[in-house]
Amino acid sequence: MKSEPDECSIDDALAAPCATVAWTGVRNYQARNFMRDGMQVGDGVLFYHSSCAKPGIAGVARVASATRADPTQFDPGSPYHDPKSQLSTPRWLLLDVQALRKTRPIGLAELRAHPELAGLQILQRGNRLSITPVDEAHWNAIMRLG
Repeated sequence: MKSEPDECSIDDALAAPCATVAWTGVRNYQARNFMRDGMQVGDGVLFYHSSCAKPGIAGVARVASATRADPTQFDPGSPYHDPKSQLSTPRWLLLDVQALRKTRPIGLAELRAHPELAGLQILQRGNRLSITPVDEAHWNAIMRLG
């Protein structure tokens, strides 16, 4: 799960009450659907810093709640406001993420240097999704790196 550290870093998540943050602002249908249909409470999360000087995996977290409506879609003052979304039929969801620990920074170049990670979705050309699945083999290989 990608987050811009200026918005919510792994340090911010670790400092939050119960080390848990609401993952707001997902505005891509594919990422939303994966979050809704493919993520379960307790699943591991790679906390990835993006749009920063040193993008890469910065920590490990877990899914801490089921999905629910993201309230930022209804807030006209939010950068994530969606005027087409209705309270009765929200378009956008969030879930809570509980930070577990920081890792040493693991950037894209390092991930690409490991052949066993070649199929990792975040490494695929043109991937811009903020939330991507990680299969068990890739997860285990990344845990060995971090």
